Amino acid sequence: MSSDEPVPEVRPAAPTATIASRGGSLLSSEGTGPSTDAAQVKETLHRYLQKHRAALLAKLDGLAERQARWPVTPTGTNVLGLVKHVAGVQAGYFGEVFGRPLPDAPAWVDSASGEDMYASPDETMADVIAFHHRSAAHADATIEALDLDARGVVPWWPEGHREVTLHRVLVHMAYEVGRHAGHADIVREMLDGLAGDGDGNLADKTPDEWVEWREHLVDIAERSGLRGLP
Repeated sequence: MSSDEPVPEVRPAAPTATIASRGGSLLSSEGTGPSTDAAQVKETLHRYLQKHRAALLAKLDGLAERQARWPVTPTGTNVLGLVKHVAGVQAGYFGEVFGRPLPDAPAWVDSASGEDMYASPDETMADVIAFHHRSAAHADATIEALDLDARGVVPWWPEGHREVTLHRVLVHMAYEVGRHAGHADIVREMLDGLAGDGDGNLADKTPDEWVEWREHLVDIAERSGLRGLP
């Protein structure tokens, strides 16, 4: 950003006490000791996938259609598009990859032109959420039905790397959904100041305290930028 470009507006952060916990991050007993039990490993991976999935979907709570679709980055990232994208990716990895395609999947699921990154004018937020739930239910059914070493093929991966196991796909998708949940967290904060998912990983400050905190960081950044100057 050049010095003559306007500084993006920054809204005050919302008080963290108002953010409901939607990430499903309650700790469980799995992993408390050494274990090679495949069922326990699958349970852990599945739980983290579900946690990130819920955190992502919760970023739509309280948004109007216009807000949910609003692109806040130069590449057009928007909350509703992130939810739609994850729903489509999830349908592919836990569907087609294991020979269990999602019935009546929309045509955009196989599109490579970015149609999964935004909701079209004839799609409502409710439509996208409903498809996300359908995709999630289908994914969960695949995870429940197959063992961790169940084999699948990812046709859109490079040749020589397409054969996978359910274990690898679970790891891949937990990462994928967690990454996009983080994107949605930042996008939502830029829209109306709501941040975090209520799980205690964000400091509990009032809106005024967040303003002071950000001003403190701006001051550090400004002073750091003067280093080495005569």
